[in-house]
Amino acid sequence: MKPRFIAVLALAALATALGGCAATNAVRVQPWERATLADYTMRPDRDPLGTQLDEHIYFSREAASGGRGVGGSGCGCN
Repeated sequence: MKPRFIAVLALAALATALGGCAATNAVRVQPWERATLADYTMRPDRDPLGTQLDEHIYFSREAASGGRGVGGSGCGCN
């Protein structure tokens, strides 16, 4: 039983080490992909109605008006 446990442990360690590798090119944005990411349709604020709805939801949930995108807390000591 002990050799099987060691083999499973080694396999899990290998899968963990290889699974989260951020040094591959698949994670980085390539120069030819930047035009697609800079497109107008990729902007989160391209739809004024959607932005207003998001602001309303944020206001309703947080019980605070404004302050989105501004640093500081809600205590007024900015």
